[in-house]
Amino acid sequence: MTLTLILTRHAKSDWDDPLLSDHDRVLNPRGRGDAPKIGAWLAAQGHMPDAAMVSSARRTLETWERLAPALEHPVAMTVEPDLYHAEAQQILQHLRGASARKVMLIGHNPGIGECAHRIVAEPAPHPRFIDYPTCATLVAEFPGDDWSSVDWWSGRVVDFVVPRDL
Repeated sequence: MTLTLILTRHAKSDWDDPLLSDHDRVLNPRGRGDAPKIGAWLAAQGHMPDAAMVSSARRTLETWERLAPALEHPVAMTVEPDLYHAEAQQILQHLRGASARKVMLIGHNPGIGECAHRIVAEPAPHPRFIDYPTCATLVAEFPGDDWSSVDWWSGRVVDFVVPRDL
């Protein structure tokens, strides 16, 4: 049996309101357009999560809200406050506690990009994988039937996309 991870950085956020805290920033127009594209791409490629773990930041929640309608079936989503600006090791710890076989995780750089690089044995053959831009999405598979045993460099890249590709 295999496990599937869909690792997505939030869509492009808005910096126009200096009074908003970083946690409360929303998506900008480009981000609002990119998130549904990623959802449609996931559905078209058959990369359907069974569960989603999303940072508590407004921009990650909005990314989820805009991509989820494109998915083929409803997906249980949990808000994970500890994923807000989590480091790669914290992200791995959250993942190890997952119970669904196909998990989507939406978070922030630099942690999400570092996690993507460290969790797969070989990097995605894409020029943007290295900097993991907004809404970048990695799909990786892992052997086994329990997330608790997943470790660094144990995954295989199945797919990788950035909104500009779509």
